[in-house]
Amino acid sequence: MTEPSRTLVPESIHRDECVSLLGAAALARVVISVKCLPVALPARIALIEGNFVLLASSDPAVILAAERGDVVSLQIDGLDADGLTWSVMASGIAKRATGQSPPNEIMRQAFDRGATFVLLPLSVVVGQRG
Repeated sequence: MTEPSRTLVPESIHRDECVSLLGAAALARVVISVKCLPVALPARIALIEGNFVLLASSDPAVILAAERGDVVSLQIDGLDADGLTWSVMASGIAKRATGQSPPNEIMRQAFDRGATFVLLPLSVVVGQRG
């Protein structure tokens, strides 16, 4: 006799844990609209004061979105020790960061290579595990 298949039901991740996962991440997908189509682009990230994410990107579309004050989302995902996957998405109105010094070595390297910093407030933060 075969075992019945186990169906995983995704569970929501509390905002505080989502922010913690964002704080531990160094890389994310920045999700923007380019000519009315969704685009996901890689960017280095750093959590600032638990309320903002600083993105480092050299992509002109990301920089333009920040200069226009577009709604931008970022997404990270991972795998727990027990094999469950998780995903966190944060969204807010982006703005180009001026006068922001690189908060860590990874961001400093991006800045030295010509990346522009974009500040994203954590207006909406959602996550799920499953």
